[in-house]
Amino acid sequence: MKNKEPKKAIIKREDKIEKQLKEMTIEEKIGQMLIVEYNSNYVDEDLKTILNSTPPGGFILMQENITTFDDTRKLVSDLNENSKYPLIISIDEEGGNVQRLNNLTDANPTYIPFMYNLNGNREKAYITGKVIAEEVRTIGVNVDFAPVIDIYSNPNNKVIGKRSFGSDPNVVGEMGIFLSKGLEDNNVIATYKHFPGHGDTDVDSHKSLPIINKSIEDLQKTEFIPFKKAIESNAKIIMVGHIALPQITGSNEPSSLSKTVIDILKKDLGYKGIVITDALNMGALTNTYSNEEIYIKAIEAGNDLLLIPNDGIDTINIIKDKISEERIDESVRKILKFKEKYLKNELLDKSYLGSEEHKQLVQ
Repeated sequence: MKNKEPKKAIIKREDKIEKQLKEMTIEEKIGQMLIVEYNSNYVDEDLKTILNSTPPGGFILMQENITTFDDTRKLVSDLNENSKYPLIISIDEEGGNVQRLNNLTDANPTYIPFMYNLNGNREKAYITGKVIAEEVRTIGVNVDFAPVIDIYSNPNNKVIGKRSFGSDPNVVGEMGIFLSKGLEDNNVIATYKHFPGHGDTDVDSHKSLPIINKSIEDLQKTEFIPFKKAIESNAKIIMVGHIALPQITGSNEPSSLSKTVIDILKKDLGYKGIVITDALNMGALTNTYSNEEIYIKAIEAGNDLLLIPNDGIDTINIIKDKISEERIDESVRKILKFKEKYLKNELLDKSYLGSEEHKQLVQ
């Protein structure tokens, strides 16, 4: 059992956070709730201005940001250097067909297999998490949007498929925990996704809204099991997917915008950590809702972080007149505590990227 953190350290951190909150403008607070993308592989003057005035909570590295190794590393370094507050530097590095590091033009990162191909081997899951962490840290990433703990229960599911650890909810939960430990023991925070469970869908939420006609009892016996295990193992970030549960909400409202669904995560499953939306630019939302509706509903539902808002940093102006400062403080307090306690920016050198040792470990 790990030693509990000294009470004095907790009190000192909380005092620091409250002081920070009091000193922040409402715009700065809302900025902390956004994980944005920026279509450039360098920090230009416009971005410098944003980072020094109303910096976002973090960035997600996309294809456009990942070019040569040196340029990508410099981009992340300049983001951190110019930001008024510590940044979440995030990436989708799962394995299989979701490996953003493959966009590096002058490096050969280790190929990470589909999670399904780990065949329920917990030791292999831990090692895979370690390898991913060490490789993404070479470019300065501190949060990975992995593992996928959806259950591969629908053979027609082309969106999740072999991104999942398998069809047994208990195995999926255990494998997700071990992969996360591999990440977090090596200073990259894991993100469990996609609550309430994307495995039994056959619709791609990037294009339209998946609908799962399951009761709460059905979900408790299947989809919720991996998430419950993750919460019991101190999950720090959980991503909510754009999936409708009409038997639970009484409508086709996406889970990411549903207070009913996020209350299940927080109250019924007892989750206390950061709640982040899946990307807000996906068709499951934009086909039906305006940008303003998406942001307001997402925050009112209980999300702390909004991933890739369609208006970038301008989202702040849409939110500030619609959401109370008390509600904003609730999320920003959690985000600042998370950053203070967990975010590390310890770079590893390029030799870790695609090393022979890593390749042997994940064979």
